[in-house]
Amino acid sequence: MHERPLRMGFPVKVMGRPGLKSNDTRRWRQNPHLKTSLEYVDAILDYLARTGIEMYRMSSDLAPYATHPDMPQFHDMVAESDAELAAMGRKARELDIRLSFHPSQFVLLNSPDPALTAKSIWDLSSQAEMLDRMGMGPEAVLVTHVGGVYDNREESRARWIEGYNQCPGHVRRRLVLENDDIRFSAADVLWIHDRCGVPLIFDYQHHWCLNPEGLALRTALERFIGSWPEGVRPKIHFSSPRTEMREIKRKVTDKEREAARTAGPPEGALTKGVVKATSRVKTVLLPPVWTGHADFTNPFEFATFMRDAAGLEFDVMLEAKTKDLSLLRLRSDLLRYAPDVAARFGAGTGDAARLAEAERMLGAGMEAGADIDEGEPAALSEG
Repeated sequence: MHERPLRMGFPVKVMGRPGLKSNDTRRWRQNPHLKTSLEYVDAILDYLARTGIEMYRMSSDLAPYATHPDMPQFHDMVAESDAELAAMGRKARELDIRLSFHPSQFVLLNSPDPALTAKSIWDLSSQAEMLDRMGMGPEAVLVTHVGGVYDNREESRARWIEGYNQCPGHVRRRLVLENDDIRFSAADVLWIHDRCGVPLIFDYQHHWCLNPEGLALRTALERFIGSWPEGVRPKIHFSSPRTEMREIKRKVTDKEREAARTAGPPEGALTKGVVKATSRVKTVLLPPVWTGHADFTNPFEFATFMRDAAGLEFDVMLEAKTKDLSLLRLRSDLLRYAPDVAARFGAGTGDAARLAEAERMLGAGMEAGADIDEGEPAALSEG
């Protein structure tokens, strides 16, 4: 067993300190580079150290255009950044911050198109090479999904194994496979693991959204944790579902305009605002889609899950829309409502000062008005 407490992390975008960039987003004509992205990540590591956050998912666009087939001028940027990558890795290890990548939804090892599979392997190879040049240990992983169903679930599942076997060794050493919310369940990825040995990432919300086999949560979690190599701490993904109404813009029909002119809005209509005879667009309120991530993590749901997972050891990547702000709030909430769970993450009654600082940063981050987004990669349900 590991001696260090469990870690919490968040993906890509920092919201608690406006102005911190996660990667070089300049267009190709401006010659963006991995070295610039690493300067941004260096500042993020400083922020993580100050706030006591010990796990971070880097942008899958850290090396811009590095694998763009039509832009060979960018293909050598990973090798060109060897010294900077090594320095970044040393800093992350000194701070004991666990790093990872989650390649985009366009990385598909099970594509029936061999060219797309080859491009996907190239993307994975580039990101694995960055982690290797950083000198990161086996806990620094590449998280991917099975991919598309392509009208045949069984063939698509088996084809993922074929794509995995085509990956070079430095990719297979870091690649881990996650259950998703609309296509491949926990049972599906366990089937794949049993045939090729790839370690598995358990996604809590995805398991609730897609579990046709009725696999018990604790049973699935134990099997996912057991899929990791001895001595390498597993990690999981946790998020709470959105519960608020969704606001959708729709065109107002001629019939609706006429009704507004003669009879007014229909009784019980779920619209935001009144549809007038001159309206062209209306805002319709719809119930939530349970695959969507909430802005913040529900502390009671998380505490219940962690108590159900008693005796199991894993780090937790939080996938909430407010990123690090959600992590800071959850850490604060656990100290208040579930100190036994907070203790598993190294927090205790002596952390009152950190709790106050977290709440101050939380308020400052929200007042800054940073855009809230899902981050990357895009959820399968939102693609």
